[in-house]
This record gives sequence, C-alpha cells and structure tokens, in this order.
Amino acid sequence: MKLNYKELGDGGQPLIILHGLFGSSDNWMTIGRKLSEKFHVYLVDQRNHGDSPHDDVHNYEVMADDLEEFIESNNIENPHIIGHSMGGKTAMYFAVQHPDLYDKLVVVDIAPKAYPVHHDSILEGLCSLKLDKIESRGDADQKLSEYVPEKGVRQFLLKNLTRNENKEFEWKINLPILEKNIEVVGKGLEKSLTTEKDTLFIGGKNSNYIKSEDHIAINNFFPNARIKMVEGAGHWIHAEKPEEFLSLIEDFLR
Repeated sequence: MKLNYKELGDGGQPLIILHGLFGSSDNWMTIGRKLSEKFHVYLVDQRNHGDSPHDDVHNYEVMADDLEEFIESNNIENPHIIGHSMGGKTAMYFAVQHPDLYDKLVVVDIAPKAYPVHHDSILEGLCSLKLDKIESRGDADQKLSEYVPEKGVRQFLLKNLTRNENKEFEWKINLPILEKNIEVVGKGLEKSLTTEKDTLFIGGKNSNYIKSEDHIAINNFFPNARIKMVEGAGHWIHAEKPEEFLSLIEDFLR
C-alpha cells in the first residue's frame, strides 16, 4: 500500500515516525519539526488513518509490510523508527522481522504484550455521531462529550473529522474497519522473533500501558532495550512532556 506521508528536513539520517490508533502524521508535526533540525524526518499516515488509503484488512502483519514497502519505495537507507501506541506495535512487528532494514527503534508507551479492548466508549461515541445531522465541529464535540468526557481526547479524535468536496462531514479514519478489528489492534508479538538492535521504550508514569512486569517481555523480544518512564506523563508523552521526550530521543539516537 502506498502510504501518505510528510517529509521534513533534507539532511541527516532518515527518521520515520508512526502515529497511534485514531491518530495521523499531523499529531507529530511539532515533534517532527524539532527532530528535522538533525534528521531527515518522514511522518507517515498508517493505513485506514489520515490521508492514506482505506482497506478492509487491518492488522500488524500488513502494517509492517506497509512500512517495508514505504522504506523500499522511497529508497530510505538505515532509518531510525519511532512508533507510538499502535504505531509502536507496527514498528515492533517490523523490527523483529527486518532487523537489517533499520538502525535504531524507539517505542512510545506500548509493550509487546496483548492488550484487552479498552476503547469501547471512544468507538461507541464516534459511531454514534450521525455525520449527516451534524452542522458544526462544536455540535460534534458536544455529542461526543456524552461518551468521552476529556476535552483533550475529544479534540484529538475530532481531528479525524473533515469535509468532502460537497462540504459534508466525513471521517478520515476508516471507522467501520477499525471498529471491526479493534481486538486485532491489541494483539501482542509472536514469541519466536527477536532482535538485538538498540531499542528505547519510553513510557508515561501516569499511563498503564507499560508496567514494571512488562519489562521482562520487552527484554525477551528486545534484549538490548532501555526503558525510560517519564514523570507526569500519560499515554501521549510527546504532547504532554515534549521537552523531556525530545531529550530522551536525541540522547538515544545521538
């Protein structure tokens, strides 16, 4: 699949960034601009997200294949890869299968384990929005607040709402397919594959995605992994603690 992407900077080693579930390359623009001062940054929309194509298949096997195709079709040599949440899982799947196609890996607030479905209220809220009845983003935000009380989370989700050429609201994300495959999004890595490439896991101390008991699984798949937990950060570490996040990234990739 030919993925949509944004390119920042024209010097330095290539650096590919993969967003998380319900996200897009736009969510990483601020971090991408900072990193482009030292790296050649590619902000990628994963399948069924952003401006990349929609497809009925959505799992980590095909998303890892998408990343391989992206690297090869754009003639990218020895890139660093950063993946957040779902993007982190995609990057992990890719990394253990293709250790020869990248340099260093950064996984943001996700472990290689399986996670139970925990986006029920978000999916219910998004699916409840009747786009042909909504007159404004404010209207959509008000209706979504019945399911998602956190304003910041709603703002993040509603970045997926756009207008088509007829000025009608539509989703950028492939909502029906993401809902259908939400259990697949929580899938863990296969136990038979590992890589000894340098890897950094960054977790938020206020997040439940990387727990102390997950360190064993992380080191089983990535024996040369470092694990750093950021104080005062939740799941969206790059948005909540950008300076600390950038410092960890730059120190690791230096």
